[in-house]
Amino acid sequence: MNNLDKTCINTIRTLAIDAVEKAQSGHPGMPMGTAPAAYVLWTKYLRHNPKNPQWINRDRFILSAGHGSMLLYALLHLTGYDLSLDEIKRFRQLHSKTPGHPEYGHAPGVETTTGPLGQGFANGIGMAIAEKYLEIYFNRPGYKMFDYRIFGIVSDGDLMEGVSAEAASLAGHLKLDNIVYFYDDNNITIDGPTSLAFSEDVGARFKAYGWNVKEADGNDLDSIDEALKACIKHTRKPSLIRLKTEIGYGSPNKQGTAEVHGAALGEEEVKLTKEAYGWNSKEPFYISEDALEYFRQSVENGRIKESEWNNLFKGYKDKHPNLYATLETFMKKDRLVAWEKVLPEFSPDDGKIATRKASGKTLDALTQAHPFMIGGSADLTPSNNTKPKTAQQFTSDNRLGRYINYGVREHAMGGVMNGLALSRFRPYGGTFLIFSDYMRPAVRLAALMGLPVIYVYTHDSIGLGEDGPTHQPIEHLSALRAIPNLTVIRPADANETAYAWKLAISRKTGPTAIALSRQGLPVIDRRSYAPVNEIEKGGYILADSKNPELILIASGSEVQHAISAYEKLTAEGVKVRVVNLASWEIFEEQDDTYKKKVLPPEVKNRLSIEAAVSHGWSKYVGDNGDSISIEQYGASAPVDDVMKEYGFTAENVITRARALMKKKKS
Repeated sequence: MNNLDKTCINTIRTLAIDAVEKAQSGHPGMPMGTAPAAYVLWTKYLRHNPKNPQWINRDRFILSAGHGSMLLYALLHLTGYDLSLDEIKRFRQLHSKTPGHPEYGHAPGVETTTGPLGQGFANGIGMAIAEKYLEIYFNRPGYKMFDYRIFGIVSDGDLMEGVSAEAASLAGHLKLDNIVYFYDDNNITIDGPTSLAFSEDVGARFKAYGWNVKEADGNDLDSIDEALKACIKHTRKPSLIRLKTEIGYGSPNKQGTAEVHGAALGEEEVKLTKEAYGWNSKEPFYISEDALEYFRQSVENGRIKESEWNNLFKGYKDKHPNLYATLETFMKKDRLVAWEKVLPEFSPDDGKIATRKASGKTLDALTQAHPFMIGGSADLTPSNNTKPKTAQQFTSDNRLGRYINYGVREHAMGGVMNGLALSRFRPYGGTFLIFSDYMRPAVRLAALMGLPVIYVYTHDSIGLGEDGPTHQPIEHLSALRAIPNLTVIRPADANETAYAWKLAISRKTGPTAIALSRQGLPVIDRRSYAPVNEIEKGGYILADSKNPELILIASGSEVQHAISAYEKLTAEGVKVRVVNLASWEIFEEQDDTYKKKVLPPEVKNRLSIEAAVSHGWSKYVGDNGDSISIEQYGASAPVDDVMKEYGFTAENVITRARALMKKKKS
């Protein structure tokens, strides 16, 4: 290690130390320990352009150990990204570009939001799948348009989390050799030494997953360099470099302890640490001219690399004009085809159709029209109806497959889909609604990042029947609706399901969850009721009477019971309105005039019907309304029996409606 290397590495360390010290909050230990590896990677291997962080063929760097965010911020500033030193000084402050954990969209060069451990690990698997698909789709002899790699740093904590185990197993199975992760093996967690809870042989575990495993000394640049070279040359396996480091390296009194993991060093220890580094300046946030000049070579190197790619792209236009046009559109994130024109239509004469089956038919059409829709299921493909007839499986030998068999790995599926979405794909993935719990952290991060991921959640109520309460979702619709920026759509029939897909793909930001039935539902006769495109407003008047005195509000499979009750009560002279509230989130986006038109405040008799907890429905039924809901776990029985047992029949809707109106009159 020469003097310039040492200065550059210690510049990364001291920026992290000073930022955490100024904020009196943060995690200095990890950046201090991993700075040498990050330095080698970012200055010798990472192909990136700081002046165009969105260059399509850049290598991706993921700091899965997001608590060490100052490592990333220091690298971004030093290598020339639009992240000023003032923003470094504002670390963890309100409205800064340098939040406590990396957040996608805050600072250029941050590829994904990390923090909850293991999420970044899984995101990288999705990015690697995306690259492999793009490589085969677009590359032609002499025109290597895609060949980027996914680099990352993961921690002991990342590798303890179950999501990383799921994702690592999948990556090994798919032989994703475009992944190279550093494992920061520093033997320390918040509680103390990792030996308190983590004694496995990580290298052996990853070898068993099908990974290439190398080891490197975290303070030996040659060792790090050799490991990276070996991993980049390796084919048919993802790579893990077990990097032996010292957390808080250089701190005389805190190195190698839990104390340096998540707290500022303190003024005196900062002084002693800088002395240990041989740091000349007492000025905080000091960057020497020679170090900055060396780091900033990344700007010119990146310009050259992208310029070479752009020249290749120009030649590609003449050689492969159709692929050129597709790639140009893909880079602009524009719509490739008018996919909404291919949506299927269903007739009442078709009989009862489960919305999961209608979803499958819709996907058959959509995926043929949208080449960058990639789907999958967590080992429930026949039940979720998520595999289009024309879709091939994505495998280690077929990179053009557009269907991923995730196995029983819901959480990894969620994280991988986030990585695909960050790579400009439109991913969707299926499982039972009950198992949305298993992937909730990834769903929340998709919402936080505003990613257009689509979740196909089938078997959406006690209506799934015989599998019983372990598989019957009760609180899950409410739980998903509680996630900000997540749109939940629960279509009432087959045609609404097709429109739900249209809405999901049209959403500009944020993920969408489509809740679908296992049981068959009648196709609503739109000649007698409102047209299906009204679902685009989230909630709408499906059936009406002049000056209604009662409003029945339902979603999904329970809309049929509201319609039946409407027909009988109307025949009796009761003035009833039926409101189909398929998506609360989309309905709330409408203006107040429309919402009051659908749910006029003067009509106090309101009854909601949904086979789930009533939590949240009070907003729509009001203080004088009522809810037919389920506030307990379900039971194992045939669908008709269990639905009747819990009151989800037209007869019970009528009984409860009459009771509500009688109560109001009294």
